[in-house]
Amino acid sequence: MNEKKRLTEKSHQPTEDFIQLFLGDDAWQWLIHFEKMLQERYDLNREMKFPFGNEYGWSFRYAHKKSLLLYVFFEENGFCCTISINDKGASQVDTILDDLLPKTQDIWKNRYPCGDFGGWIHYSVELDDELSDIIQLVGIKVKPKK
Repeated sequence: MNEKKRLTEKSHQPTEDFIQLFLGDDAWQWLIHFEKMLQERYDLNREMKFPFGNEYGWSFRYAHKKSLLLYVFFEENGFCCTISINDKGASQVDTILDDLLPKTQDIWKNRYPCGDFGGWIHYSVELDDELSDIIQLVGIKVKPKK
């Protein structure tokens, strides 16, 4: 798991204002931009969730209709996108890997395995440019609407 501070008190659901302060201005702006990118592609549903136990903490769960797209975990001065990609999606990721940022390639190569080829990735966003790679990965997981 990662060493960045997260909102891990399950009994204290954070407000959007608090999340904005915790993420910091840059990361909050990236998150707003990322959410707009998702809204252009999906019938987006965002919920506040506390999945997977205390070390992960509070997150936004993004879904298209009933299909999970990803979780965005709140980190101090940033956020982490957690995406699961199945075996079928893994072969599609492999076909675009050379077009993705070196960081994205490393994260994919070091994914937490699930199934024969798929897995979970945890992508802590540090640059605005990384959002388009994450959007591509989400697009493999769930095809965007036409």
